[in-house]
Amino acid sequence: MSRPQRLIELLAALQTRRRTTAEELAGELGVSTRTVLRDVRALVDAGIPVFTERGKYGGISLLPGDQADLSKLTTGEADLLRAVGLDLERARQVGGEAAARSALRKLTPRRALPSVRGELPLALTDVIAIDNRPWFEDDVPLIDVAGLVRDVRTAKRLRIVYRRSGAQSARESVVDPYGLVQRGGRWYLVADQDGRPRMFALTRLQRWVVLDDPRRLRAGADLAGTARELAEALEGAGRVLVTARVDAGSLDLARRILGARLRTVGDAGEPGEDGRVEVTVAYRGIDGVRQLLQFGEHIEVVAPEAARRLIERLAAGLARSHSGPPP
Repeated sequence: MSRPQRLIELLAALQTRRRTTAEELAGELGVSTRTVLRDVRALVDAGIPVFTERGKYGGISLLPGDQADLSKLTTGEADLLRAVGLDLERARQVGGEAAARSALRKLTPRRALPSVRGELPLALTDVIAIDNRPWFEDDVPLIDVAGLVRDVRTAKRLRIVYRRSGAQSARESVVDPYGLVQRGGRWYLVADQDGRPRMFALTRLQRWVVLDDPRRLRAGADLAGTARELAEALEGAGRVLVTARVDAGSLDLARRILGARLRTVGDAGEPGEDGRVEVTVAYRGIDGVRQLLQFGEHIEVVAPEAARRLIERLAAGLARSHSGPPP
């Protein structure tokens, strides 16, 4: 169950009883009590009238007399909240901003809640801003995400024109779509292609057509499970471990750029006598070491020897290209 779905289920559970405990809710939702308390805090921060009381007769409940009533939501509004939660920006991207705002108006009380954390002069929305866009990237115009969502909901096969990473031209193929997932600020279409799961970046999806045939998914597979399977396969696919020494001042940049590929950082990030920190980076193949060229003189590849020699050849090629006047 995704977090947006869990928030709706939590709210529904609170509506059916006068008061309950975090332990009871954790058992129903299949999560830890700590997760339940974080979810309750998220509802409170969104302005939904949930409050907690300590002590023997305490618990978690909705504010009596001004409850956030899920029955007021239309089918479309409830469906949207289960998909994107309380994130208006994601709702806008999938064409549901109006429905999301309508749902939040129905769930947010018209009168102030009693403070559960003491009186603070600033609202949470005044001091927190969330931007899911990746660093160092211009906004890339996407295809019509909302239109793609509508077409995926028809449960039909799609003929797509897609350019794979590193390819010069796009190719046409037929896929069986599960749905869309947003990860790291980017949208992806998750689908089976020739019976195998794939993830297609919307930044490289050029166009699509809905076919008449119903989609043919693998038995027992769904969107959440398939997206998780693909992400785990990608992040765990490091078949080549590269050891390098990075300037300590570039370590934070390395963490941002390399992400999950950065497997270990030696000596808790403390530099050696040369001012550098030893790291290991995982790649699917030796050619992935090209990524480390962007660190320039702030990195030295130590092992394996094939990675070191590749960096040497690439650097020599760059030096030759820049040795004379530009063309």
